[in-house]
Order: sequence, then C-alpha cells, then structure tokens
Amino acid sequence: MAKFEYSYYPGCSSQTGASSSNLMRSVDTMCEELDLKLNPIPDWNCCSASIGYGSGNVLPRLSLSARNIALSEQHNPNQDIVATCAACWLSTRETAERLHQDENMFKDVNTALAEARLTLTNKTPIRHMAEVLIEDVGYESLARGVKKPLQGIRIAGYVGCQTNRPFGIAGESFENPLYLDKLVESLGGDSVPTYEKKVQCCGGALAFSEPEKSQAMIHGIIEAAYDNGADMIVTPCPLCQTNVEIYQDVINAKFGSKFEMPVVYYSQLISVAYGRNSKDAALDGQLIRAKKLESFAG
Repeated sequence: MAKFEYSYYPGCSSQTGASSSNLMRSVDTMCEELDLKLNPIPDWNCCSASIGYGSGNVLPRLSLSARNIALSEQHNPNQDIVATCAACWLSTRETAERLHQDENMFKDVNTALAEARLTLTNKTPIRHMAEVLIEDVGYESLARGVKKPLQGIRIAGYVGCQTNRPFGIAGESFENPLYLDKLVESLGGDSVPTYEKKVQCCGGALAFSEPEKSQAMIHGIIEAAYDNGADMIVTPCPLCQTNVEIYQDVINAKFGSKFEMPVVYYSQLISVAYGRNSKDAALDGQLIRAKKLESFAG
C-alpha cells in the first residue's frame, strides 16, 4: 500500500504526446520512488485556464473545473485532488474558492452538472504537487532517499507567478519563495538564493499575442540565471518551462545573446537524484539538453 494516495488531475499539457508530456513521465517516476499513488480522475476535461478567460462566461469556465472536482468526489472519494500543472491547480482551486464564497454560483454550477448526472459537494482540498512534496513528504524525507546527490550543479529555482499568487504555498513569501531552493539543497544540489527573477512572469499567452513583451520578460529570467552562475533553471510550471526553453533561439537572435540554459522540472531533479536514468527522468524530452543532469543519470 502506498504511503500517500491522491486523486490526480494531469491537465492537457502534461498528457501523452502533449507539450509537457515529459512532466508527466518524470512525475510518474518520482512518485514510484517516493511511494506516492496518483489515481487519475476518470474522463477529466480541460480546466479552461487559458481560453476560459478569453471567451465565454464565468459560469461555463467554473463549471469545467467543477466537473473535474465532482468526478474526483465520485470516483476517488476522500482523496485530495493534486495537480502538477500550475495553471490547472490555480484554475481548479479558484473554482473551489469561488463556489465556497458564492452560494448562488454554486447552485448554478450544480444545475449545469446535473445535466451530466453529477453533483458537486466541493469539500475536496485542491493541492499542487509541490505542496505534497513539502507538506506530506518533507525536505528531510526527500534528502534521505537521495542516491546520487546533485553535487556541483547550480540550479536557479524559478517559481513563476501562478504557484505564487493569489494563493501561494503555505508559509512561503510571495516575494521570495524558497521551496525550490530548499528542494534543490535536499537533493544535494547548489541552490541560487540570490536569483532575483524567481517570481517574474514569463508572459504566459503573451508569447502568441504580444511576443515582444513576453520575450523581454523571458530574456530577463534567463539572463539573471546566468548572472547568478546557474547551470540550469528548475520550475514547477509547464507554461514557464515551455516559454523559457523554446524561445531562447528567438531571443538570442533578437538580443544578440548566446543563451543555452536548460529548464527542467523538480520531478526530473528528484528522479535523477533518486538514481533513475535519463529516460525515466524524461530528460530526452528537453529541447535544450540538461547535460550536467544527464551525466548524473548515466
């Protein structure tokens, strides 16, 4: 029996074949090592994190996330919902919070869900996987399982904005959250506490609508990592990982820089530190290879 068991909401970008499928693969490996069992929510749907804000009304947007919560309550009762995607976590938790506060909206959402023969009680905690690692596993337990300490790798913890505001991780500063730094240190790596861009927005969907603004933000995120001597960036957010990694060629051409900064997930760091190989850690999914991490993985 697993040490901890959760109702898992993987989200669109992390599913097989999607842009962040390496997140899902490395999370699966990480959970094997940490004895965590993730029970996927059956027939889950998009949380509407992006398009839901751009078009449509509040009720349809909230109903999409509410459907996932209701499905979890039905199929995985008494299990906290855990999301690995920052946007999914934020959208789902926002839905739960708003429906707690707005009785009329809660009734309207349940009217919509009734068409799918679902009923929402909205009593399930919504958590990010980072919260699970901090609160349920703990830094000391993480450190005890390390087989290959990431010694000599300087890793800048890029939290981004979605896991930081408006909810944030309990006990962490909004301006200077330290949980990625502490996680890196637990795995034997060298954190970069002076990294000043750890909560800078990457521009999100502005990468499509206003690319110049987004690219300027990303340039600052990467430049600060280099300025602080980082070998790579670690993040908990699929959109942050995607934006900061894939646009480096464009940014180099525009700003005359020579960036080649790997951007990895916390789950990949844990998988490698726990002795798993490059494939298990999904390092083969990187556009910019994390060569120092690969050397540890073998």
